[in-house]
Amino acid sequence: MGTAPRQLQRVPGLRFFKMLGSGFDFGLKPNFRRYALMAVWETAADADAFRASHPLWQAYQQHSTEQWTMSLAPLKAHGRWDGRNPFDYQTAEPAAAPDGPVAVLTRASIKLWKAPQFWRAVPATSAAFARAEGVRAAIGLGEIPIVRQATFSVWESAGAMQQYAYRGAAHKGVIQRTRQEQWYGEELFARFRVLSSEGTLDGRNPLEGLL
Repeated sequence: MGTAPRQLQRVPGLRFFKMLGSGFDFGLKPNFRRYALMAVWETAADADAFRASHPLWQAYQQHSTEQWTMSLAPLKAHGRWDGRNPFDYQTAEPAAAPDGPVAVLTRASIKLWKAPQFWRAVPATSAAFARAEGVRAAIGLGEIPIVRQATFSVWESAGAMQQYAYRGAAHKGVIQRTRQEQWYGEELFARFRVLSSEGTLDGRNPLEGLL
């Protein structure tokens, strides 16, 4: 986490990246065994070249007991991450089929004095995630502990994701509170078409049978 950014800044074709830690059940307890690299590439060939031969990625493979890699194409993104929207660009990939799997990334910079309200709301939304129909994977991630948080989830379809996001009482209530109480200094929401899913998460490929 500490040394990778300097190496990643010199990778050809890597236009935006974040190294992210993770927590158990979306909570404050960190999971020191699971990390994520979120990367935005100029071309698929640049991403393939990095995974095929870059020393940093090879080191990750050597020190990992499990890896899960997804290739995604942005469908919709609004908000900012470090003052910019890294997913605001045109893609040649067609729109997701109505019944095709989608991935969702949300991230926020939480105002320090609003952090207690944010974290008190986490257990209810985490439980709702666990009960949501059609969710194949959901991970709580963090760029900086407590105040710079993100979630990544993968759904069987856009319809399943929308059912949870816009009709689920727990999630809908939290969204309303974030607006009314202005919890965030910066936030971003992005939805993606899933192009590929390789490897395993907790011993299985979350999208096995769907792609």
